[in-house]
Amino acid sequence: MKLNLKNPIIFFDLETTGLDIAKDRIVELCYIRVEPNGNEEAKSMRINPERHIPEEASKVHGIYDEDVKDCPTFKQVAKTLWQTFEGCDLAGYNSNKFDIPLLVEEFMRAGVDVDLSRRKLVDVQNIYHKLERRTLIAAYKYYCGKDLENAHSALADTQATYEVLQAQLDKYPAELQNDIQFLADYSKMSNNIDFAGRFVYDENGTELVNFGKYKGKPVKEVLQKDPGYYGWIMQSDFTMNTKQVLTKLKFKYAAG
Repeated sequence: MKLNLKNPIIFFDLETTGLDIAKDRIVELCYIRVEPNGNEEAKSMRINPERHIPEEASKVHGIYDEDVKDCPTFKQVAKTLWQTFEGCDLAGYNSNKFDIPLLVEEFMRAGVDVDLSRRKLVDVQNIYHKLERRTLIAAYKYYCGKDLENAHSALADTQATYEVLQAQLDKYPAELQNDIQFLADYSKMSNNIDFAGRFVYDENGTELVNFGKYKGKPVKEVLQKDPGYYGWIMQSDFTMNTKQVLTKLKFKYAAG
């Protein structure tokens, strides 16, 4: 089923040096930008992560240090890339948990101010897990009737994710609506404030701490009772996005 779009949407996939969204770097980024009129633009780019790619990561995606040594760094492509992504809704496979948080970290390190607060984020894996609970390779076979060749190639995974979402709309007309806002809401597994899920909203919209000894406590209450909490977060190995979110909440409470 062709997607019913009000805004452009970008399906994308990352290959990286590892799975730590705070520390690891992108080595390949592929995207398909789909316009409301149906036009599509696909692009694949390799990125020099400016660090060694661990062997265990290279064995997964097949990209080694030698393959990216002459490629641009993320900082060199960040502004141009954001011009493509800005104003678009985003979709991917496990993207809400991994690809989007890591991509945002890369943009922030490059000095690009990224605001996704008004964007709709569709995670095709979450839709699949809610309805069938399998992997991308199995999803592609199940929904599209084809074997996924070159799995863990960013371009192959991106194209497969796009096709799977279209097939999901065909298969589940009673459960799914061909509307990006609906799909974004349906594919959301949590009500995160930051992408890493360290802070979340409860059912009343109250900001809560979602980890550690203060898990379940209102952020406002924690900051008031433990003045050192903010400094600890800022000095610890949390993502830049998490620190940015807590800083905004801190100023919000101070102004209120």
